[in-house]
Amino acid sequence: MARYFIQVSYKGTNYAGFQIQKNANSIQAEIEKALKIFFKEDFTLTCSSRTDAGVQALNNYFHFDSDIIPDEGKLNKIIYNLNSILPRDIVIKAIFSVANDMHARFNAKSRLYRYYIYQHKNPFQEDRAFYYPYNLEIEKLNAAAELIKDCKDFTSFSKRNTQVKTFLCDIYASRWMKEDEKLIYEVEGNRFLRGMVRGLVGTMLRVGTGKTSISEFQKILILKDSSLVDFSVPPHALFLIDVRYPVAADINE
Repeated sequence: MARYFIQVSYKGTNYAGFQIQKNANSIQAEIEKALKIFFKEDFTLTCSSRTDAGVQALNNYFHFDSDIIPDEGKLNKIIYNLNSILPRDIVIKAIFSVANDMHARFNAKSRLYRYYIYQHKNPFQEDRAFYYPYNLEIEKLNAAAELIKDCKDFTSFSKRNTQVKTFLCDIYASRWMKEDEKLIYEVEGNRFLRGMVRGLVGTMLRVGTGKTSISEFQKILILKDSSLVDFSVPPHALFLIDVRYPVAADINE
């Protein structure tokens, strides 16, 4: 059998997350259903990076093994037909063959997220950014963001009842920036825990408004107590921008 990657983009508002789960609809369930309708066979997809309920993605990936996918020249038509079957808020951007040992999850070297905030009322942003009309000091936000890169254990920033074996994460980039009248938090790491990015954003916003000091934020990173973290920022403003693979994989070209 040959191995294939599927590159997808989606609005997560109507879904309980990326990965398939019991008693709730997911991005994976919709794509597996579309594949079954088109090919008349069951497909089992392996996801590259889970996203929580309501979170959006510009680029996310699955892999699967199959011996019924035709040659590369016919894939564009297949993608067109699959997108006709899928709901309007999910799109397949590409399907391409990879080496048989390429794994969508384990071969990924990093995940890049952005959280979008707008501070002046704008009806064109309300479904893709968080309206936060309070004074924020970007210098304080970036001071807090810098501390995140030195942290390894993110127990404080993981929602409870999660089934992970470790809370250790390597954060390669963490910064706040302004772009097109929006305030954006950008973070890249090898892995992220359930609710982690939203917890970081919500807690840093308290720093930006002066409700929490930089030293208090540093203690939250160390104390491993999720009750100190603000997870309340909405999911629709969080985007998985990309899952990055080694250059040799030719996936992010």
